[in-house]
Amino acid sequence: MTRPVSLTRVGRLAYWLDAVGLDPLLGLVPGLGDAAGAILAVWILLEAVRLGAPRATLVRMAANIAIDALVGAVPVLGDVFDFLWKANLKNVALLERHAFDPAAAGKSDRGFVALLVGAVVALCGGLLVGGVVLTAWLIRALGG
Repeated sequence: MTRPVSLTRVGRLAYWLDAVGLDPLLGLVPGLGDAAGAILAVWILLEAVRLGAPRATLVRMAANIAIDALVGAVPVLGDVFDFLWKANLKNVALLERHAFDPAAAGKSDRGFVALLVGAVVALCGGLLVGGVVLTAWLIRALGG
């Protein structure tokens, strides 16, 4: 199976951004640099949509972009993180796996979505418990 031209283009972009280090360099420009890096990363996501990647793969790719953008926006720590995370190369790898082995990609995507749902449920549970504890503490503190 030959590699689609658009996959080659996004692979090249990911290489320049993550392997060569243009994304971390962009991140050195406060605010604007991280936004520019995220916009370039979204282009890879849009190509994945165009190539017919399943929703679960798109969610994984979006999560990589969100993590990169959010942590990358933190001064100093974000700049170091940008050198290590390599969201664009991860996303191209996800897209290539979808293109060349859709069955394996689908199985991996289902596992990720299950993990994501579990994390959201755990977060909601933690917020619920925290809210109950905080409410009880406030009632006791106010003499109730």
